[in-house]
Formats: sequence, C-alpha cells, structure tokens
Amino acid sequence: MFDRFIPTPSSNSIELGAITLRYYALCILLGIIVALLVGSVRWRRGGGIPGELYDLAIYVIPAGIIGGRLYHLLTTPELYFGSHGHLLDAFKIWQGGMGIWGAVAVGTGTAYLYFRRERSLGFLQAIDALAPGILLAQAIGRWGNWFNHELFGSPTTLPWALKVPLADRPPGYENFATFHPTFLYESIWCLLCAAIILFSPRIRRLRPGNTFLLYISLYCLGRLWIEALRIDRAHLIWGVRLNVWVALISLIISSLFIIKGEKFEKSGATPQDTIPL
Repeated sequence: MFDRFIPTPSSNSIELGAITLRYYALCILLGIIVALLVGSVRWRRGGGIPGELYDLAIYVIPAGIIGGRLYHLLTTPELYFGSHGHLLDAFKIWQGGMGIWGAVAVGTGTAYLYFRRERSLGFLQAIDALAPGILLAQAIGRWGNWFNHELFGSPTTLPWALKVPLADRPPGYENFATFHPTFLYESIWCLLCAAIILFSPRIRRLRPGNTFLLYISLYCLGRLWIEALRIDRAHLIWGVRLNVWVALISLIISSLFIIKGEKFEKSGATPQDTIPL
C-alpha cells in the first residue's frame, strides 16, 4: 500500500559545476517571467507601449525584492540582529524570508514614482494590467517554500498532507510526520484569484485601480485562513499572528475603497477607462 502524502524535496538546490542554483530563487525568477508575459499582453491591450513595461520592471522588480526582504527583517529581527542573530544571513534571500506585503507596498510605490512622468498608460490602468500576473508570480514563488522545507501548517493526516523530515519540524511537533501544505493552498488560491480577474466579465468593467484593489482583497481573504494554519514562529498581537492582522486590515481597507469608488453605472465610465482582456 502506498503512503498518501506529499514528499518533501531531498534538495533545495542544483549544482552546475561551480555554480549553485537555489530552487527558491528559480521559483521567484520563473514567477517574475510569467508576470511579465501576462502583464505585457494586458498592457498592450490597454493601449500601452510594451517597452515601458520592461522599463518599469527594471525598477519595480528590485524594489519588490528589497521591500519583501525588509518586511521579513522588520517582523523577525531576532533572526538577524542582536546577540542571537546573524547579520550576514539578512542578505541570504535564497534561504527564504520574503514578505509579500513589503514587496507589494514598495513595488507599488516605485511604480507610482515611475508614472509621475507622462506614459502611454496611467498609474491605475498599469497596476490593473499587472494584477493577475502578480498573483501568478505568487503562485509559482510559493513552491520555493516547498523546496526550502518551510512555512507549512499544523499537523494533519489528510491525503495531501506534506511529510516533513524530523530535522525541519518545529519544537513541540517532533512526533508529527505530516502537516498542512500551506504553500500549496496559497498557490492554488492565487491561481483561482488570477482566473477570476482574467476571465470574469464583470471585472473588465471595474473603474481604474479597482482591479488591483480586488487583487489585494482576494489575496488577503485567502491569506487569513492560510496564515491561521501556519505553525512557524511569528510575532503575536493579542494572541493572533501579525500577518493575520496585516491581511485583515488590508482586506478591510481595500474592500472599502472598492465599495466606495465602484460606481460604474453612475460615473459614466466607459470600457476604454479600463484594461480590456
């Protein structure tokens, strides 16, 4: 009889001569490529000049990586600073530790600065065009956590449970062998959210900027229950994980902005105001 579980990869890297390629980094890179490919199609359909998207990517991609890493450092400083921290590890992003909240915030802020000059698309139309590609990038990037044996959930015996080696189990969970594969849950959720944005006719009629806000709302809705399953070390506020609070606050704010601003029929907006699919 075959055991029913998702195995944990035996290696998180591949050796090519003197070069070591980390699967975590490769997942992030593949996600960026997919995001650019999907974004470029929507960018052109919205009337944008393709070259501008790649010019934007030169600034936004490094900014997003830096922002994601900074968020991780700020929320888990004990791993890198102080008597028990290792400062040099702060630069080892291939070992994991990227906060999507920081990546989106810093990346969006960088995009806003980029669009302060006149471009073929406005800032709101541009981030709407990029929203589903970002979700696809997140779906792919989460598999890097699988290769790194990290960010899994509470113990479970479900058929799709993730088998975690003893050395990677958190303190207090040594007697459990299989756990919720939260990386898989989040990857599937991001794919579903991207499909909603890409293929729902109603989404095409949203006012500029609201598609991006919808991306934030949908992602945070899923992240709430996924984050609640996780058992990795995290700072707590009133007994609740910090990222649960961040997801909840982001969900409420983005939803309120959509509700307040979404008056398509009354505003007289036309399909030309949005990004066609």
